[in-house]
Amino acid sequence: MTNPPPALSDLAPLDPDDLAALGAASTATITTQLFKHGLRNTFLAGLRCQSPHAPRLLGEAFTLRYIPAREDLDVLDVYADYDHPQRLAVESVGPGQVLVVDCREQGRAASAGHILLTRLAARGAAGMVTDGTLRDIGGIAELRLPVFAAGAAAMTNLAQHHAVDLQVPIGCAGVAVYPGDVLVGDADGVVCVPRHLVPVIARPAREQEELETYLQQQVALGAPLRGTYPPDARTLRAYDESRSVVEPR
Repeated sequence: MTNPPPALSDLAPLDPDDLAALGAASTATITTQLFKHGLRNTFLAGLRCQSPHAPRLLGEAFTLRYIPAREDLDVLDVYADYDHPQRLAVESVGPGQVLVVDCREQGRAASAGHILLTRLAARGAAGMVTDGTLRDIGGIAELRLPVFAAGAAAMTNLAQHHAVDLQVPIGCAGVAVYPGDVLVGDADGVVCVPRHLVPVIARPAREQEELETYLQQQVALGAPLRGTYPPDARTLRAYDESRSVVEPR
């Protein structure tokens, strides 16, 4: 039997500078940095931002696992219990945390709706990610909470999902997510960064982002790919010189 993962309170705090560096890098850049360390399955494919007015997603995973619903258990009366795992999860997610929901990539019924996500926003959560669907999507679209899901569905979650576990390793969109991992989301989607790799890739990701911004500008000005992307020694010298002009050392 494997040992249970440590509670978030038992994990060493992440360096705010590392989090800021991840927040400055695109998910494309972050996946490349993870690929350099042998991780090829970190992008939660098929999820799209459902709250276009919200900031980028960046936060630590708080996990919720669903299993298939069963008709004799999943009836509307269960919602009278304030400790129902779905409601308990919403009331347990703290500031800077992202509620990540394992729906087994099943979307016939929604995993949550506007009221619960409004409560997440009020609690200062950093966002929500689900490989299922959401109901009341029009209201969710107006939230300032970063929300990523596979789409919309009107049916209540009880028709397909039974909430069972909080703060256990889950699979979301085919990616393993452990409590405390860091989720980053942008227009491309969501990437999961294993917690122990945050200090390893954060600064290289920001450096790659800054370099590629420069290369993008050079290509837009007419530079050929050869020598520019990937950059040769001459291009790298020009990049270093441009940085020294903008940011005196």
